[in-house]
Amino acid sequence: METRFDELLEFPCYQTFKVLGIAHERLPEDVVGCLQLLAPDDYSPKVRPSSKGNYHSVSIDVRVTSKEHMESVYIELGKLELVRVVL
Repeated sequence: METRFDELLEFPCYQTFKVLGIAHERLPEDVVGCLQLLAPDDYSPKVRPSSKGNYHSVSIDVRVTSKEHMESVYIELGKLELVRVVL
């Protein structure tokens, strides 16, 4: 992953990740579980359903410590079964 996060952000910092995935009760749990492995913290995800209810968006603030750490969060969240997009 070739990003410019290190040029745009000052680390460590909090970054809001928005995870879009299949509307399933397990989605927020999977996202938090993944983040606990990468950046242990007390997370409070905000979940919003899509207009048709097929998808949910999970917004969550994560403390990232470096460009590489931020990239790994994007990559690992994107690998989750129910996840379709990570913003």
